[in-house]
Amino acid sequence: MNSDSDLQIAGDILEVPHLLQPAREHPVTVAEFAGLARAIAADRAQWAPLVQYDATSRWYHRLRTGPGYEVWLLSWVPGQGSGVHDHGRSSGVLTLLEGRLTERSRRGSRTLTVGAQRVFAAGYVHEVVNDSLEPAVSLHVYHPGLTDMPMHTARCEARAPRKPAHDALTA
Repeated sequence: MNSDSDLQIAGDILEVPHLLQPAREHPVTVAEFAGLARAIAADRAQWAPLVQYDATSRWYHRLRTGPGYEVWLLSWVPGQGSGVHDHGRSSGVLTLLEGRLTERSRRGSRTLTVGAQRVFAAGYVHEVVNDSLEPAVSLHVYHPGLTDMPMHTARCEARAPRKPAHDALTA
């Protein structure tokens, strides 16, 4: 018992119905979209038989849609990449299902391994590449559904840290 509090719970808190939120049929929060992606990832039978690999271009398949969102399955053979892009007005969750991918943005580069999730806001500029020797599979949830994917000409390279003005005078 916590002696720092006057609040004590007796019985099963889950039996207090007015404190519980009703289960939603479709996700609406970032946590719920990430949870949807994790649930799909865990159900390999739902997505693995659909995966195809295309040596000439990235393969993709819309796996599911719901009110205001859609779920895409993508495959990446070694050497394939997305190019530098953003997702217009859509935010998203990228979840790696198989293999390894590298994401590059202005903040740097990171390797995504199986189970990794990246949540990104609308307008986030990045590129994703399979620079490994094995194919990769990823799951992408977009909210609202993806209607635009503007490509950018600049490469995604991390900016070198700027020296503070007082260091510049002594360098």
